[in-house]
Amino acid sequence: MESSSKSEEIANYNTSTAKKARLQSMLSVLLDDPILSDVPKKPSLADVDTLINLELGSAMKISVVKLDNTSFDVAVLNSATVKDLKLAVRKRINEIEQAQMGHRHISWRHVWANYCLAHHNEKLIDDDSALSVHGIRNNSKVYFLPHILSRVYQKHSRRKKHRFFHGLSKRW
Repeated sequence: MESSSKSEEIANYNTSTAKKARLQSMLSVLLDDPILSDVPKKPSLADVDTLINLELGSAMKISVVKLDNTSFDVAVLNSATVKDLKLAVRKRINEIEQAQMGHRHISWRHVWANYCLAHHNEKLIDDDSALSVHGIRNNSKVYFLPHILSRVYQKHSRRKKHRFFHGLSKRW
């Protein structure tokens, strides 16, 4: 009885690994098709869902122009916010850098502290605002711009230097 359950377990394991292998080989053949050139090499379910929504018209493709005037496209849902666009830009740039140079770390905290996205000279600063509020539609262009923080946000553009020995220089 025990040996038959082990053989069934092994048979189930072998069929599931065989199914995964067939699925991976089919997926690699599909991704090599020129029609599916916009699908990433290792797509997640969210990537595939966004691309399907793009084909159905409930998502939009946005061109992002970098500071060196090169551009790339990202796809986001029509109901996306500025934060969703930033996440899509981050993911796309990380994919591009990984494909070109291998492992490379980009400090996105530094990037978003010093640069922002803009559309028609309007800076996209509020992460919770919808892209449609800013007039961003399908096939719109968004640019990277240097970001100068204003006094409205109560932040300094540069950190104040700490003066550790400040009190020691006084004469008594």
